[in-house]
Amino acid sequence: MKIYTKTGDGGTTALYGGRRVSKSDLRVRAYGSVDEVSALLGLVRSHLQDAAIDRDLGRIQDDLFVVGADLATPFESRFREKIDPVRTEQVDTLEKMIDGYDAELEPLQSFILPGGHPVAAWLHYARAVARRAEREVVEVAAGDQINTEVIGYLNRLSDLLFMIARVVNRRMGVGETPWRGR
Repeated sequence: MKIYTKTGDGGTTALYGGRRVSKSDLRVRAYGSVDEVSALLGLVRSHLQDAAIDRDLGRIQDDLFVVGADLATPFESRFREKIDPVRTEQVDTLEKMIDGYDAELEPLQSFILPGGHPVAAWLHYARAVARRAEREVVEVAAGDQINTEVIGYLNRLSDLLFMIARVVNRRMGVGETPWRGR
């Protein structure tokens, strides 16, 4: 099977179900941002030397495929029943992960600047992209029906990536830089 089809050469792509839309369509941009988060997590995992965090990030990457499929399959698509949508249990799992990582950290006394260990810095970047994806999904939801669990998932994901970035800095012995303001 060839990787290229040439069907997108005119600037359109197919949603799951066959409807063609512009590659600049908000839904396509939203699941593209989700894909970008997954790619960033792949980069993080390639530099990570912590098996527990790697396992959690691998699970998240698996979930992000589900998120992308959910977004790429409009509610009116005849294929909607063939996908595994994002579920409340996935959001709950992220909350449990957040709580677990939070228990390892000292409470924040101020805002912190993204950075520290390179792996933590990449996690902060992934967090920012997850926030962008969330904003794009909210915008899609304003004009089209979506599974609202996707919004909750992306919201918790950005919180979790923030927590993991802090844990990486702690485990690597790298301090966080507090925001000092003006």
